[in-house]
Amino acid sequence: MSRLLPLLFILTFVALIAPEGTAAEPAAAVPVKDAWPSFRNGPQQLGIANGKLPEKLELKWTYKAGDKDAMIASTAAIVDGRAYVASLNGSIVCLNLKTAEKLWSYKTKETTDSKTFLPGFKAAPTVTAKTVYIGDEEGVFHAIDRETGKKRWTFEAGAEIIGAATPHEDKIIFGSYDSSLYCLKEDGTKAWQYTTQDRINASPAISGHHTFVAGCDARLRVVDITDGKEQGNFDLGSHIIASPAVIGDILYVGNYAAEVFAIDWKTGKRLWTYTDPDRQFPYHSSPAVTDKHVFIGGQDKRLHCIDRMTGKKVWTFTARKHINSSPVVVGDRIYVGSDDGVLYGLNMQGREIWRFTDGRPFSASPAVAEGCLIIGSESDQGLVYCFGAK
Repeated sequence: MSRLLPLLFILTFVALIAPEGTAAEPAAAVPVKDAWPSFRNGPQQLGIANGKLPEKLELKWTYKAGDKDAMIASTAAIVDGRAYVASLNGSIVCLNLKTAEKLWSYKTKETTDSKTFLPGFKAAPTVTAKTVYIGDEEGVFHAIDRETGKKRWTFEAGAEIIGAATPHEDKIIFGSYDSSLYCLKEDGTKAWQYTTQDRINASPAISGHHTFVAGCDARLRVVDITDGKEQGNFDLGSHIIASPAVIGDILYVGNYAAEVFAIDWKTGKRLWTYTDPDRQFPYHSSPAVTDKHVFIGGQDKRLHCIDRMTGKKVWTFTARKHINSSPVVVGDRIYVGSDDGVLYGLNMQGREIWRFTDGRPFSASPAVAEGCLIIGSESDQGLVYCFGAK
């Protein structure tokens, strides 16, 4: 026994000084609190910023994603002093948050031929401690080294990927237009595949060990993350474009039939249904949910504020065109883009307190962290704007 003690001491010491990252790190790990690592800032997809913005919001910098066909339709990610922005020209860039210096770029295909078609990114990037995850419009799911921008691995789904991926422990989950929800392990191998009856647009929300998927088959499906088995299947009346938000047992989402629901996902019971009797238009926007309110944009050109408990209308704000951008709550303010080319800032009473005009549609949603708001527009050059305090 006495001879084993020195060996045990050496092994313990080696374990203590081993370099960080030698062991597998959970896919869901995000290294900082004040971050916006995914489409709706976390697995519940509530659309609420962890940090703050200055009272006076000013343009800090502008970045051009390309010379043509570089429109940005997806939400950026902000983690640890870096911004990650994907565009329809098939590239994702990592920018220094303070200076907009490009630290690295990654393309969907490795080519030096400028005439080669590069599948674009409609999905938003999801950033974890080591990896950037994102799917492209040809159905390839990419895992990119967060520090270097080098490809770690790719996985091929059967069709286009529009929704963002959601990490959970040592797994990463996303949907595809091939009607499947995929769950991959950290090395890119498939843990399970769950098949629905139509295309999946949404990013999967997570509560506990359950994930939720809603898509063009007009069903809300509850899936156990551990084994990919269905735990619930409920009719939503019409197909779903947007991603759901979830608090505890209650899930919030809008559908194509101009309805917004609060649903008990364990029983399938609709706790309330919100409709506007005067204007019946689809909801492409994903809701932002606070303890009191649900905020959601509509194709009726309006941002709707709904009482979270009762489902009654609190107020609406009208833009000049569709609001397909998903709103973001930052303290006592709400920010949302519109197809009218304006990024709006509202107070909790629905009054406009700030605006920025690009002139090209803002279908992407804002990302807010580290005192900055970042959003890209559908300008041909893919203009990215960073707002904060100069």
